[in-house]
Parts: sequence; C-alpha cells; structure tokens
Amino acid sequence: MADPDLSAAIKAALAAVEIPGGGDLAGYGGLSEIIVTPGAVAFAIAVAPGMEAAFGPAREEAVAATQRVAGARKVLVSLTGGKPPAGPTFSHGKPVPAGKTQVPGIKRIIAVGSGKGGVGKSTVAVNLALALHAEGLRVGMLDADLYGPSLPKLLGLEGRPAIREDGIFTPHEAFGIKAMSIGSMLNPDQAVVWRGPMATSALRQLLRETDWGGLDILVVDLPPGTGDIHISLFQQAEVDGVVIVSTPQELALIDAKKAIDMLRRLNVPLLGLVENMSYFIAPDTGARYDIFGTGGAEAAAKKLDMPFLGAVPLVMSIRQTSDAGRPVVACDANGAEAAAFRTIARKILADTPGLRP
Repeated sequence: MADPDLSAAIKAALAAVEIPGGGDLAGYGGLSEIIVTPGAVAFAIAVAPGMEAAFGPAREEAVAATQRVAGARKVLVSLTGGKPPAGPTFSHGKPVPAGKTQVPGIKRIIAVGSGKGGVGKSTVAVNLALALHAEGLRVGMLDADLYGPSLPKLLGLEGRPAIREDGIFTPHEAFGIKAMSIGSMLNPDQAVVWRGPMATSALRQLLRETDWGGLDILVVDLPPGTGDIHISLFQQAEVDGVVIVSTPQELALIDAKKAIDMLRRLNVPLLGLVENMSYFIAPDTGARYDIFGTGGAEAAAKKLDMPFLGAVPLVMSIRQTSDAGRPVVACDANGAEAAAFRTIARKILADTPGLRP
C-alpha cells in the first residue's frame, strides 16, 4: 500500500475512535497530519489544557486502530496539551513513569552534544561509544538527532529494526554495540517533518521501547543546539553526564557555551569538552596546520571550569571510515587514528568512576 493510501486508510480507521464531547477522532480539529514512513506511522492529538486525561482512552484506541492498519510499522502517537498528559502510555499500552526514571536494561546514560551542527559531533559520539566498548563495557547508542539521523551511515546499519509482538524494538548490533535510530525506519533522503511534541514522543519510545538487554552505558547522540529533544531527554531520564563537542573556531565555541549554559540550568553533569578537527598534519610534509585556530576549546574549558577531554585531529581516515560505515575505533582500536578517542574515553572513566560497573 502506497504511503498516501495508507495514510487515508488510517484516517478512515480513526473515524471509529470516539472522543470526549462527542464526535470521532478522524474529524477532530486537533488531529495532526498522519506521517507514514517505511518503518513507522506518526501523528499527534492536540487537546486543550486540562483535557489530557480525558483524551487518554481515545489515544489508546487510536494506537490500536492504527496498528491494525499499519501492520509491522511502529506506531508513534503523541498527546499534546498545555501540560504533560496525565498517565500517558507507550504505543504498546504500558504506562510511562512520571519524572526521571531509570530506563530498563541500562545502568548509565551519557550524551554527546554540541551548540551547532558541522563540528563532527556524531562522529565523535560513535567513536566514543566504540572506545568505551574497547575498555570492556557493554555499550549501546541511541540516535536522538531525529531530524538528521546519521547513525545508520556511521555504523553501516542496514534494514529496519525488528519489532517484537509486544511492540518492543530489537536494536541493531554493530561492532559489539547495540544501536537504535529513526533513520533506519526512513527512506533514503526522507526528511522527518515533525513538530516538537511528536519528535519528543518518538524519542521517548525509541529510548524506552527498545530491548537494550543489559548495558553498562548508553551513549546518546543529541541533535545540535538546545531544544525540545534535549529537554525531553533530561526531564525523563537520569543522564549521568554530557560531552560537548566543538571545533577550536570561536564561532563554534560561542554556540557550545550556550549548550553548556542549558545543561547547567537543567542541573545535568558536564563530563567535559572535546576539541574536534583540532589540527591537520600534512601527510607529505608533516607540517601542522591549525585550520580552525588552535587551543580554543581547551581555553574555553578552563574558563568555563570544566574538564578538557582532549583534541581529535582532522584526519582523512576518520572521514573515510565514517563514510564507509566502519569508524576508526572499530577498524583498529589500537591504531594511531583511534588513539584520541581511546584517550577521551579513558579520561571520562577515570574522572567519573561510577560509570564503570
């Protein structure tokens, strides 16, 4: 069934869902566009403040009606209003715990963020996860950059994640780590056109409706900037610390400082600052070039009273292996190109002993 046809079939199925005050969900003005991807169906139900609890049963019926039509696709339905829904549910019907709660199967969570895009945050996040795995930890990765998911490309993930009968995802596995990304459920080049509430609902489901098994650490690749997805993660889960990635360039550091300010306002621990694309060594002459400046991130870390975790050089092999879906730490964990990431991982573990099991 083509996407427009499936969307129409779901809309027709929602006509059987009654809403408070009379009428059906298909004709309700607060129903958003129904978005269909190869792996998921998503829509939002917007309600007036104070009506969240009343619409709870309608949301559950909508999930069930949609799942019957959507087949193997994951169903993502968010209920949005003037305040958090009373007693919200997962798409498979289990209650979402209120406030910060531990994610089943995960002992510790660390996130990797940046103030802006283009600083190599995702490449650092993937290699950091692999470096932690190389230190003997059981590691998983969650791609929280829903609008620009890059984990499938970086880890060479193919196909959609399996979904159990109870609606729980079985994550991909690559190079010894588990991984989940909305990108695995999209067509190539397909954009995620979701409003904030729908994106945060999808994040919650990717995090809490995945069978992570027994992980020592989950590494979360955050989107750039400071927005709804960041706040949603920090409000619902106990994050043990965040690594901020920046280049030495002052323009990147300006935005990195804003991300750091957000984390401090939310009382999220800062693990430290990584300077990516720090310098370039010409392979023919051995001459060093500080393309984006030099020492900017280290100086900023000192000024901001946070650890400087290390510098990652601008190396051709890091870019090549990332594009090929075989990150440098996965290719050769003891190689020269992986050394910077291994050093950063070891410093994080040394500075925060509680991250080790």
